[in-house]
Amino acid sequence: MNLRGRNKISPEFSMSSMTDIVFLLLIFFMLTSPVITPEALDLILPKAKGKTTNVQNVAVSITKDLQFYVNDERVSQSALETNLRSKLAGKETPTIILRAEEGVPIEKAVKVMDIANQNNYKIVLAVKPE
Repeated sequence: MNLRGRNKISPEFSMSSMTDIVFLLLIFFMLTSPVITPEALDLILPKAKGKTTNVQNVAVSITKDLQFYVNDERVSQSALETNLRSKLAGKETPTIILRAEEGVPIEKAVKVMDIANQNNYKIVLAVKPE
């Protein structure tokens, strides 16, 4: 008399379907990761509690009245780029510190950032310490 069951369950587990899913996810993330990173301006943002380590070459300030100042010297918006080029000529790592008051439209700050990007200047956005 044979009492053993005919339906024997195997305790083995096949990982082939799991590895297929892992490889598909890996391919998906590799293809979509370049889309996630946008092309942006190279900004160096200082921490609010610490000091900046960059040497200040030129400071650009924008007031609430939309007046531009380069190192405490008032400059028109149209002459801003030529003034920055003359002050930063010959510097090894030209750096601009951008100080924009609260309430200044973002377009004015982006104008200065665009000038820095076109001329390969580094730009630091000044913040008020906490």
